[in-house]
Amino acid sequence: MTFFSILCALIIEQLKPLRADNQVYGSIKRLAMRIEASFNAGEARNGRMGWFLMMLVLVVPVALVYWVLQYYFGLVFLAFAWNVAIVYLTLGFRHYSHYFTSIQVALNSGDEATARTLLAEWAGIDTVGMDAGEIARIAVEKSLITTHRSVFGVFFWFLMPAGAACAVLYRVSEYLARAWNEPEHMRNEAFGQFAAKAFYWIDWVPVRLTAIAFAVVGNFEDAIYAWRNFANRWADESRGIILAAGGGAMGVRLGTPNENAPQLLPVDAAMVDLSEADTDVLPGEEPSLRALQSTVGLVWRALILWMILLLLLSSMVWLG
Repeated sequence: MTFFSILCALIIEQLKPLRADNQVYGSIKRLAMRIEASFNAGEARNGRMGWFLMMLVLVVPVALVYWVLQYYFGLVFLAFAWNVAIVYLTLGFRHYSHYFTSIQVALNSGDEATARTLLAEWAGIDTVGMDAGEIARIAVEKSLITTHRSVFGVFFWFLMPAGAACAVLYRVSEYLARAWNEPEHMRNEAFGQFAAKAFYWIDWVPVRLTAIAFAVVGNFEDAIYAWRNFANRWADESRGIILAAGGGAMGVRLGTPNENAPQLLPVDAAMVDLSEADTDVLPGEEPSLRALQSTVGLVWRALILWMILLLLLSSMVWLG
């Protein structure tokens, strides 16, 4: 059921992508804002209480509905449909792909102004003065991080015993880690500390599996080399693993320090100063238009790899 739930959700999303500003996501955002406004008293324990309340409200009902349909009423088909619906809502494979595609088209046609505008809307950063190489670099970084958190991380947690409820847990925890830490008024606030730590541990295994997938379907040696030697130099370890392994797999340098080059976000791709390190050994070339196409290929190959592994695991369960 797990494999076919994900397969059906992916097919539905390809045919009818869910908008990133849909009502379900909007309701979750409003709930997070309401809880933050009600609980934020400037202490970390308030954030911990708010985090668990969010999970109680959003995760527990998903698990209960599945349990009632599957085990209480024995409605297997409805339980399957419920899983498909939840995976469809938690996956984000096509949420932002239009930005990436439009940026690629704009750069290929030499329209850097349009590409800068699209990247500013997507990443929420100041893109004034960026050249084509910087636009490509940040678009690739944003795409790899978004794909991991919107697709591969969901895959991993959907395989857990609670299935759909775990997928919701992952996506909600990822959102809270951003919503309660990245906005200007929330930075350095104690309220978001628990949300950030919780997501770090929730994402600990998935982020490494995604990096392994990138290495397997790309340049394995360079991906592993970059992961082992450069991932820990990012301010955010998880992002460093994804970008180092993804860049190595494609033969592209991502997040390379450049005092004149804007980063994706202060906490996204920022690396510590490598001026004292031998940065020449960082594998790959500087990002170019070709890197955008390489990213598309890498993501699709990794997705196919995940689906093959899911099919094999499902087959083992059926045969067992």
